[in-house]
Amino acid sequence: MVNYQDLIYYFQQYGVLDFLLPFILVFTVIFAVLQKIKPFGNDGKNFHVIIAFVCGLLFVVPHVLGTYPPSYDPVVILNNALPGVSLIAIFAIMALITLGVFNTEMGNTLLPIVAFGSFAFVAYIFGSSLGLWSGPYDLFSWWTADVTELLVIIAVFGGIVYFITREDSDTEKDPAKLAAAKKKADEKWEDYNKRLGNIIKRRGD
Repeated sequence: MVNYQDLIYYFQQYGVLDFLLPFILVFTVIFAVLQKIKPFGNDGKNFHVIIAFVCGLLFVVPHVLGTYPPSYDPVVILNNALPGVSLIAIFAIMALITLGVFNTEMGNTLLPIVAFGSFAFVAYIFGSSLGLWSGPYDLFSWWTADVTELLVIIAVFGGIVYFITREDSDTEKDPAKLAAAKKKADEKWEDYNKRLGNIIKRRGD
């Protein structure tokens, strides 16, 4: 039987968590951005690979050598922040899926709010990892992790209940407006499919 704890310790011993994973993440993000903006044109993929590879090494090598300042090691900050960021991403996706099950328009309406809230939480997490500000636990003695979880649960379910039970808007009551809104949504969806097909076609070429 495989002992996963020993396997994780084995990876940690050989620098997978401190070197390989941060390198892969930085390399992938930078390469994807370069491929998107294409600073060297359509034939610059090799340059993008080299730039992303060098940036990835420059990101992790000082951490391995211990030359980063103790409080501002980007690898440590990344390792501390990414679990919280991943949790927020999953929460945002699950919230939109839950709202979309009841009403597609509801999910589309709340998308900017969820995006803004997620961005704010991500900024807070990275700021806390950098030590730029203290969390509510340091400011209020009564604020614990249980209080945070309770407030998040109340906010999420309160928002879901509100958007499910609220009165229909004028657009939903008026058949003509509803048909016009549906036609506009279909046009946007068709345009999105065309753009997606063009992107896939360009990548295939």
